[in-house]
Amino acid sequence: MSFAGENYLAVVVAATVAWLFGAAWYGLLGKPWMKAARLDPSAMKMSAAPFIVSFVAELIMAYVLAGVLGHLGPGQVTFLNGVISALFVWAGFIATTIAVNQRYQGFGWTLTLIDAGHWLGVALLMGAIIGWWGV
Repeated sequence: MSFAGENYLAVVVAATVAWLFGAAWYGLLGKPWMKAARLDPSAMKMSAAPFIVSFVAELIMAYVLAGVLGHLGPGQVTFLNGVISALFVWAGFIATTIAVNQRYQGFGWTLTLIDAGHWLGVALLMGAIIGWWGV
C-alpha cells in the first residue's frame, strides 16, 4: 500500500474554510436551529470556547481526511476523488452518527437535517480543497 503524504497548508486552509462555512450556515439557520435544539436564546451565554473547540476539531477532521485521501496513493488525490471520498465519509460516519445520537436525545428531524447539512458542507469543502491542493 502506498501513501501520498499530507499537505499541511491544505489541511489548515480546509479547516479554516470549513469553520467559516459553519459560521455562515448557522448564521443563516441559527433561529430554526435553536428552536429545533430547544435552546432559549435569552438564556445562552456567549463564550469563545465552542468556537475554539470547533476549529480544533475541524483541523483534526481535515488532517484525518487528508490521511484518508493520501491512502488512495500518489496521483489519486484529486478534486473529484476528494469530493467523492468526503461524501462517503459523511454518509457512512458523520450523518449516521448525528442521526443516531439525536434520536436517542429525543430531538426531531429538523435538527438532524440542519446539523447533517452543515457537516455535509464541511466534508465536501474539505475534500475539495485537500483534493485540489493535493498531498
